[in-house]
Amino acid sequence: MNAVSYAESVVFRAIPLVMMSVCIGFGLYVWHAGETSGNFVAGRVVTFLGAICLCLFCTAATIIRQLIHRFTALDRVVYPTLGYLVAAGTAAYGISLFAGASSVDDTPEYVAGHVVFGLGLISGCVATVATASTKFSLIPQNSDLDAGDHHEPAEAFSRGAALALAAVPVVLAVVAWAVAIANLAGSTNQGRFTVGHVVTGLACICTSLIGLVLSIVRQVQNSYVARERVIWPGLVIALGTLSLLWGVVLLALETEPYFLTPGFVMIGLGLVCYSILSKVGLLALVWRRTFGLANRVPLIPVLTALTCLFLAAFVFQAAVDDTNVFIAARVLVGLGAIAFSLYSIVSILESGTSSSE
Repeated sequence: MNAVSYAESVVFRAIPLVMMSVCIGFGLYVWHAGETSGNFVAGRVVTFLGAICLCLFCTAATIIRQLIHRFTALDRVVYPTLGYLVAAGTAAYGISLFAGASSVDDTPEYVAGHVVFGLGLISGCVATVATASTKFSLIPQNSDLDAGDHHEPAEAFSRGAALALAAVPVVLAVVAWAVAIANLAGSTNQGRFTVGHVVTGLACICTSLIGLVLSIVRQVQNSYVARERVIWPGLVIALGTLSLLWGVVLLALETEPYFLTPGFVMIGLGLVCYSILSKVGLLALVWRRTFGLANRVPLIPVLTALTCLFLAAFVFQAAVDDTNVFIAARVLVGLGAIAFSLYSIVSILESGTSSSE
């Protein structure tokens, strides 16, 4: 593993915490700024985007403490547990919102509840990334072996644990897709329409995280094979492109004003998928070979974060005259924070797995 200074480790861990503070601070400000439905939905969604940032911090801390040789048995338990508790709390709050909604399912509670529930599902997937990363130190060791050597290290996960880790994001993604499809099939009003499309974008992120979890687990188990260099990055590219183009199509159609919010948000969610691609792609590129441009890969989440924030700036201006994009403008800021949090993770992966020499 490449050397990482303690100062660098502090910076990498601080980034997702700072982005979490941005989401929570901005979200609470919007939350309490007024009693309109836009404030209700945007405030709660942006606030709970901070939960994903906290789970990303757990992942960053799990990996970086192994790189600086300070990873303890307590760390092995604390960070994954914190991630899963945050994910469960987020999902539970989302359920409480839409379960308490009135019979008219296009209320702010219905929309905010389902989206926050989806954020809880993503947080659960990220917490699983943190759990899989508790044996991250085996990845560079296995990568140094001969190409045909797939002997499972004694320190790797047990077969049952590896299967459980792989199953968690699959189950969470299936739940997300089920919620999305159920709302799309019954999208007879604005609330179901918005939930169906936005949760589809969230499901794309959950599914993308399957590729990340499996990449980590299979490299830890030393069972990662050549075709996976294409399968997992290809999956994430396909899902990111699906979400982004879906959003563009909604904006292009715009037969109703409420097409705008899910359109812009799905573009932002597609950009987050591309940020995840930087991690999945880096693991594929440096596995048992040298990739000279590995230190450029962290630029991907930087570019996606900037794209989200620049897009948010334009949508904020549009919201001056069109309140239909009020929610989208604010949610894009939170998605930019998520994308930039992923910069710290991919930078850590680059430091721990790659060599440009």
